[in-house]
Amino acid sequence: MSFLKKYGFYFLLLGVLSDFLTPYILGIFYPGLNQMTMVMSVFGDVASPVRGAFLVWSVVSGVLFVLALPAIYQSAFEQSRTLAILLVSAIGLYGIGDCIFTGLFSIDTEQATWTFSTWVHNIGSGLGYMGFLLFPLFLVLLYRKTGETAYSKLYLVLLIVSLLSAGVYGLARIPAVNYLPVLDKIGFCQRVSFFFNYLPIVVFGVEGIRRNTQKFLVPK
Repeated sequence: MSFLKKYGFYFLLLGVLSDFLTPYILGIFYPGLNQMTMVMSVFGDVASPVRGAFLVWSVVSGVLFVLALPAIYQSAFEQSRTLAILLVSAIGLYGIGDCIFTGLFSIDTEQATWTFSTWVHNIGSGLGYMGFLLFPLFLVLLYRKTGETAYSKLYLVLLIVSLLSAGVYGLARIPAVNYLPVLDKIGFCQRVSFFFNYLPIVVFGVEGIRRNTQKFLVPK
């Protein structure tokens, strides 16, 4: 466990990098894929030519996020055990619900009704995405509690941008308005939203590595 507490933030950044690059690397091997108009879950569809690689890759990304949980908890529990649990829950929900569940339960877009696998996939993704969105909010509360106002303001800005981009992606999923410019590119909206969702996690991970490095360099 001490190993994960020390190096967990590296796993966190690797998880972000792995998950973020998934559609772009696999897209090279998906003939006819349109990154602008197709959501990422199609990589796991039963008709996808890269389905096997996508499912394994999703599980690996999820495991990387899970391996980061001890370091995330360790970084916050002294200031607030409640917020430490909430931060761990947010990343855990995403790693398990949106990554591991995606890898274990794929969807079939050709079926008119939802199968058990589709239900688990969509529910897991929904819960995971909720954790994704709430993560910077918990960081705002944490840094307000510790009196680090600069970080609190930074994560507040990142939270607002993340929610706005998620809102645009949400509109792109609504048939009544998704014919409008930009909204008719749901794949683009999703990828932009995910970029801004990842940003607070990346900033937190880099800062966590910096603080851990300083801690271990301080003479005992």
